[in-house]
Amino acid sequence: MRQTLGQLLRRTTVGVLALAAMWAPCGAAAAAPAAPAPEAESLAFGERYRAVQHGNIVRAANSSATCRAQAPSCRGVQAGAPGVNGGFDMGYVDVDGDPNTYNSSRAEVRLPAGSRVTYARLYWGGNLLVGEQKPAADNERVLIAEPGGDYKELLADTVVGHRVADGADAFQASADVTRLVRDSVPGLYTVAQLNVAGGRSAAGAWGGWTLVVAYENPAEPLRHLSVWDGFQPLGSRAGVEVALRDMPFAAGAGGRVGLVAYNGDPGTTGDSLTLAAGDGPSAAFGDAANPLDDVLNSTVSDPGSAPARVPAYANTLGYDSDVFDLGQGLPRAGDLATVRLTSQRDAAWAGVLFAAVDARR
Repeated sequence: MRQTLGQLLRRTTVGVLALAAMWAPCGAAAAAPAAPAPEAESLAFGERYRAVQHGNIVRAANSSATCRAQAPSCRGVQAGAPGVNGGFDMGYVDVDGDPNTYNSSRAEVRLPAGSRVTYARLYWGGNLLVGEQKPAADNERVLIAEPGGDYKELLADTVVGHRVADGADAFQASADVTRLVRDSVPGLYTVAQLNVAGGRSAAGAWGGWTLVVAYENPAEPLRHLSVWDGFQPLGSRAGVEVALRDMPFAAGAGGRVGLVAYNGDPGTTGDSLTLAAGDGPSAAFGDAANPLDDVLNSTVSDPGSAPARVPAYANTLGYDSDVFDLGQGLPRAGDLATVRLTSQRDAAWAGVLFAAVDARR
């Protein structure tokens, strides 16, 4: 039986270092073990990071759970055929070849030449109750390896969202990894031992991770950068709304908007991501991978050339980490834009919203 992250860390410390210890000044006394991160059933969305700089926001993301290969239709669904997590006996994505990890996946942080990372945060989450029940004590722990590096234990540095509802036991945790990403080269990051259950249930299994990275680069336009996070159930007209205040932008401002959400099913319509400038009408985001009324459709998508993922399943069976081109989404000049994520039918959870909007000069 494969080990949980807690069991793995209790059995060995080889190649696994707490990031806090890795960053401690040389000669500093060893820090006492960190207290477990507190949990809350719901976390209101709040602004985690804001900057005005020449640069942008990118992200790396991948799922940690998928259908078991024994199912005849699994391969087709992974390639993008219709299918939902509640229709499969679900297992784990595990690409690292390490017998001590039961799940692992990779995704690329792609930065333009000459960029400097100003902020980076890793978000991870999943369902603890499917055919098996995973211990909530491991929600705050995950393993991360930078390109070419070894695994390090990462502990949540803020309140963990954790709620039992709709037949699921859902959570999201996060931690600041700015220094790790800043000191690394761009490339494939590996995240492992994400606390996610396998098996089969009506709610289905899901899980995944997203590494959000803000950077500055003198060759890029001046932009307002903002990252919001929380842990909110969707399933009503209210949804989740964040206001990008005091961000002066010109009419026709360009940029991008991104989201992270859990348990969205392709084919279940009634969910949308919209943007409104001031008190003007809302414009819905959509593209070839995300219909306007089904943006929570189990995809990891990007405008243009997508960063690499291993594996690169088109249908992630319950994990969404999507980036949309702003285009002409802000037809009027102003200093207030409102981003809103709603889901009327999916029993989904919202975890992250971010935006990069061209600033008015």
